[in-house]
Amino acid sequence: MYPSAEFLRLILRRASLLCLLAALAVSAHSPRTRKHSPASRTQVPTRIDVVESSEDLHESLFEKPPLQFGSSRLPALTVEVDDSIKYQQIDGFGASLTDSSAWLISQKLSEPQRAQLLETLFDPKKGIGLSILRQPMGASDFALQSYTYDDLTPGETDPDMKLFSIDYDRDYIIPILRQSLALNPNLKIIGSPWSPPGWMKTSGSTIGGTLVPSAFAPLAIYFVKYVQAYEASGVPVFAVTPQNEPLNIPNDYPGMGMSADEQSKFVRENLGPAFRDSGIKSKILVFDHNWNQIEFPVTVLDDTKAAAYAAGTAIHCYGGTVTAQSELHNRFPEKGIWLTECSGGEWQKGKLLQEAMELIIGATRNWAKSVVLWNLALDQEHKPYLGGCKTCRGVVTIDHSYSPTKVIPNADFTALAHASKFLSAGAVRIESNTFDQGSLESVAFRNPDGSIVLIVLNSGGAPAPFNISWEGTYASYRLDPASVATFRWSPPAKAH
Repeated sequence: MYPSAEFLRLILRRASLLCLLAALAVSAHSPRTRKHSPASRTQVPTRIDVVESSEDLHESLFEKPPLQFGSSRLPALTVEVDDSIKYQQIDGFGASLTDSSAWLISQKLSEPQRAQLLETLFDPKKGIGLSILRQPMGASDFALQSYTYDDLTPGETDPDMKLFSIDYDRDYIIPILRQSLALNPNLKIIGSPWSPPGWMKTSGSTIGGTLVPSAFAPLAIYFVKYVQAYEASGVPVFAVTPQNEPLNIPNDYPGMGMSADEQSKFVRENLGPAFRDSGIKSKILVFDHNWNQIEFPVTVLDDTKAAAYAAGTAIHCYGGTVTAQSELHNRFPEKGIWLTECSGGEWQKGKLLQEAMELIIGATRNWAKSVVLWNLALDQEHKPYLGGCKTCRGVVTIDHSYSPTKVIPNADFTALAHASKFLSAGAVRIESNTFDQGSLESVAFRNPDGSIVLIVLNSGGAPAPFNISWEGTYASYRLDPASVATFRWSPPAKAH
């Protein structure tokens, strides 16, 4: 618990997070063991720490009494966890520090408020340990103004990127990124352009258009310069995507169309070789668009020369269903999948926490290595924005209509916390059974220290009793509708 911090009192409400952290610290330092049959294991009961959130009860990250595994179980659904069956490694959970988000955090919060917010968002011990930020390379729809890193007057070009500069980002974006990295050194940065400089495009502007043929090679240099400049500023870049939402050409904020064939050519002939020749290790993630358009990444990854440079697919949630990720995995099992954008907004008519948890559970069960929402912070009017979505919400709301400014965590904060707070760098998804939507949904992970994390959502309309089964032992629990619980336990030490 963080004394005298209004922000965390809002989040935790009645919860005693300090007790939970102490319990988790004890669990986290339990020695790793090999898997044993129930008969050969120590009889020391395994403690299960439980944190629950309920939208209906307005509870967020509420610590529940710990459970223990035993031999009895309820006549109810059973979630079976098997850590001998492993799936994808998880890179993390997070959002985007857009220009709008960074400006609000920098300009609308006092220094103590800003430090408290960043600690709450990124510190793995004192906060919820967010571990991915997807950064627009230049302006997106959530920015104070339209800009790129090489803006010129009409008629000018700069194919060698001699005028390239990230100075716009140095004011408040990079300082906040560096503060966040200091709090969580495992934080991964993904760079995505909404538009390259206008002189590279058929429209001559950041709005609309496509890439002119002569700009393919300069755009690759643009990416190289971006990675190098960010790394020189203390912000290493984990991955990039060639183009945000390449099949969407907005008319009121930066964007650019790029076909699958164009992206294949760009990765194969320009971006991949440029990264290779410059010694850049940042991953290249293709596509960066919706579930219902996976013929695009299929085309790119079917190009063996382009695929040789691509680590996998970045994907969004705004069309289709999450099972498209499994279709991609089945076709390209050696390539990763990262969910890189999904924004909450007023178009959502259901229960917000439940919908966010369904995304986290569904995405990771369908091979996502990340779940990244959209704006990290927006204000009380969903601003600042250039165009596009006018009802998107941030992970937190910075309400500067009050004096002093209020920081309000949203349902997305709670949902991310149920995963990011309890998973460590290098965690892998493990086997757990789940049930249909409208029932119990689950996903499970194993941390590098051997601890097990199970997330269970009751997406049904009635309270749901259930069992957790692990290595021949059981624990029972009851979850209210639209509620989510995270369970964490560590295998006991060997008996001597």
